[in-house]
Amino acid sequence: MRITMIGTGYVGLVSGVCFSDFGHDVVCVDKDAGKIEMLIAGEVPIYEPGLDVLLAQNIKAGRLSFTTDLTQALEGTDAVFIAVGTPTRRGDGHADLTYVMAAAEEVARTLTNYAVIVTKSTVPVGTNRKVKEVMIAANPDARFDVASNPEFLREGAAIDDFMRPDRVVVGVETEKAASVMAEIYRPLFLRDFPIITTDLESAEMIKYAANAFLATKITFINEIAALCERVDANIKEVSRGIGLDGRIGNKFLHAGPGYGGSCFPKDTQALARIGQEHAVAQTIVETVIRANDNVKKRMIDKIGDLCDGSFNGKTVCVLGVTFKPNTDDMRDAPSLTIVPALVGGGASVRVVDPQGQREGKALLPGVEWHQDPYKAADQADLIVILTEWNEFRALDLPKLVERMAAPRMADLRNIYNEADVMAAGFEAYDSVGR
Repeated sequence: MRITMIGTGYVGLVSGVCFSDFGHDVVCVDKDAGKIEMLIAGEVPIYEPGLDVLLAQNIKAGRLSFTTDLTQALEGTDAVFIAVGTPTRRGDGHADLTYVMAAAEEVARTLTNYAVIVTKSTVPVGTNRKVKEVMIAANPDARFDVASNPEFLREGAAIDDFMRPDRVVVGVETEKAASVMAEIYRPLFLRDFPIITTDLESAEMIKYAANAFLATKITFINEIAALCERVDANIKEVSRGIGLDGRIGNKFLHAGPGYGGSCFPKDTQALARIGQEHAVAQTIVETVIRANDNVKKRMIDKIGDLCDGSFNGKTVCVLGVTFKPNTDDMRDAPSLTIVPALVGGGASVRVVDPQGQREGKALLPGVEWHQDPYKAADQADLIVILTEWNEFRALDLPKLVERMAAPRMADLRNIYNEADVMAAGFEAYDSVGR
């Protein structure tokens, strides 16, 4: 199959590369000429483990190419995937569909053969029907069907998620569109991965419902963690105890500083807004959004207690600022709330993150960036662990104590045990829910 992928952001690039690895002929299109030049040269503009190798292999095999020319990319295409950004719209919390609709209109004016127009971007229920309307208005003679194919990629594990998915969701209106989508995903079907073919609206809703449920699990365990601290319970034991229940499961039950990233904040807000527009209030989701904001504020208070109630004049070493490990994504990361509070309170903040500096430099002004956690901890009053990168899981604790002016630790990912930290010479330690 010949596939056109519009957008070379996280979803578009990972999807395009993986489709080409299935054996399809994939052309990725982007208006950003600089990004396209990088990709043609085999350079990956995002950090995702293994993506650079897979990209190079498929460019070499002749199955993957990049261009800014949409007309060229659409020649003989069987399916056009729209994978552009749908950021939260300023003012009302809804997903901004400007880029989706602009892409749909441009495709309609350019398309010369039948193709399935597939929305890969996360979009509100009803968007695919609007895409169809926009395309018909732009070119009544265009021959196409629309399809919804939401992504379920975890940053840091996206290639594995694409190649070995829990499920593939496809929303279609016609048998012809279903047939094209079935052929595209045939390599997964042959390996017995579940492929759900449903209507457009159900496919759109599955994406939002899934992310909202996962965000709810995270927020629930964070609220239970706060209660554990008051009643002397251990959130790790509580999480394990409830996670072994098959009806609950153990994933997304790790207490921490709140959820972030490109999906959960945006999608929960959009789902809450969809509910408001249809007079069906999503009260659980709305509460999750508020509760997640409160979790981040509680982390600031927790850090403040370790700084004797004031950040002023303190030197704080922050380990990890991306929203999760194995990604360079800073979008809605808890660090974007917590670190500015430290800086604003008068602290001197040093940051160490294996991949966060490229995005973080602009997002976290007023901090010092370091490569070595031990040098960053030199004469520091506090270490704050915000992201559980592997590099931070086995630190030489006595070495840190020797370097610090006041050896204290706020372990907001619960990667250490208090007894081990105190035995190493730290004078104070706090974690989440313990």
